[in-house]
Amino acid sequence: MALYMLIGGVIRIIIWIFFALTLYRTLKLVKKDNLCILPNQAWFVAVPLFNIYWNFEVVKRLTDSLNNEFYDRKVKVEERPTQKWGLIFAWTFLLTNIPLPPFVLTIISILHLVYFITYWVKVNEYKTLLRMHVEHYGKDFIAENKEDEN
Repeated sequence: MALYMLIGGVIRIIIWIFFALTLYRTLKLVKKDNLCILPNQAWFVAVPLFNIYWNFEVVKRLTDSLNNEFYDRKVKVEERPTQKWGLIFAWTFLLTNIPLPPFVLTIISILHLVYFITYWVKVNEYKTLLRMHVEHYGKDFIAENKEDEN
């Protein structure tokens, strides 16, 4: 039984490392002026126990960073990108770490898995959009404000 728990723990940490890698690569695409979190700080989501708190910080700061970057680039995306899914993911992760009755914990764990995957996919979608924009216009691109001259 202990061996299965150890293997499960190792697999979980590996998944968190790949998740942190996605966050890191996304943040590397954001201009320094628009960052609200340093790319290297994304790795803290792979630290057990500390990540219970850090998930909330990453969600908030990644949302702000993406919001700033897309605003500067004049790319139309939803306001506060990734925030809704990220907060649900962070809260369900917090709840999975609270001792609750097994049936409640099972339901919360399933919800957490769904929202974890959803958040990861959303972050990856925005990373892809940002990467395509960076490849086309360059990392230092700032859209000019074009006002109507009437």
